[in-house]
Amino acid sequence: MSITVYYSSASGSREVKQQQAEILQFLDSKSIKYFAKDITQSTDLRDEMRQKVGNPKAMPPQVFNGSKYCGDYQAFFEAVEDGKPEKFFKL
Repeated sequence: MSITVYYSSASGSREVKQQQAEILQFLDSKSIKYFAKDITQSTDLRDEMRQKVGNPKAMPPQVFNGSKYCGDYQAFFEAVEDGKPEKFFKL
């Protein structure tokens, strides 16, 4: 399995940029390999992310482990607060 993080390099929201950075920094700090897919590179990537999430209005960051949906930033944040980030990433 591999972690995939859908993100936006052109987000105008400081909050979204911070959320994306927190997830990627966590993965880096734990030496967890991941793929980062920038949805601003292609509308196909954005549509792919939304289809996989099952929400036509889903916004990044969105996280997957293989084909399993892990969740968005709020789910990540709650898992970290509960001391169970590995459970969030389905590791």
